[in-house]
Amino acid sequence: MLMVSGVVGGVDTHADVHVAAAVDANGGLLGIESFPTDTAGYRSLLSWLSGFGPVVKVGVEGTGSYGVGLARFLHANGVVVVEVDRPNRQTRRRLGKSDPIDAEAAARAALSGEASVTPKWRDGTVEQVRVLMVARRSARMQRNQALNQLRQIVICAPDEIRVRFRDRYKTGLVTEAAAMRPRKGSNPIVFTTNTVIRGLARRIRDLDDEMHAIDDALGGLVNQAAPSLLA
Repeated sequence: MLMVSGVVGGVDTHADVHVAAAVDANGGLLGIESFPTDTAGYRSLLSWLSGFGPVVKVGVEGTGSYGVGLARFLHANGVVVVEVDRPNRQTRRRLGKSDPIDAEAAARAALSGEASVTPKWRDGTVEQVRVLMVARRSARMQRNQALNQLRQIVICAPDEIRVRFRDRYKTGLVTEAAAMRPRKGSNPIVFTTNTVIRGLARRIRDLDDEMHAIDDALGGLVNQAAPSLLA
């Protein structure tokens, strides 16, 4: 165990409540408390830890998910934060889930040096790029799904629809289908199929626009952070 002078904290993070534990330099448990997951709660958590003495560092579980907000707050307030791995799932199932125990274990991992990885703060340009890439991947997947659905519906559509789009299977299908104006007639299947085809085509077109907008934003961020990549 590393010898430290002050208080070491550990936090078991959740969506609505974080459970914090404080230990002293000898590993003695000083206290366990719960705090809401908002700025006021983060402030209260840090104040509570500071009440036991100077805060040396805090081990936080889930710094890439539920704990990201707390980790940012502590870092912004000059507290050393280390990332703590969540307990093995099989061990949790065998021993049972206990937030206070997990919080204390996080504190002890930070105290001993077992937890020593500095978390990613998920801010600045890199975080903007990450968020945009998440949105772009989602849009791309949805576009591919909608395009496959559109093509399959055309293949299985009534003859007059299949004939119309026979030469548009690979090129021009989305553009022409999006411009359709289905009219009710004697064949309700044709009307319904045309309506669905138009809807899918317009969805694809909207997703294309979304991806183009994301690409423009990504280009600006990459030019700002690493212009040599674009060069």
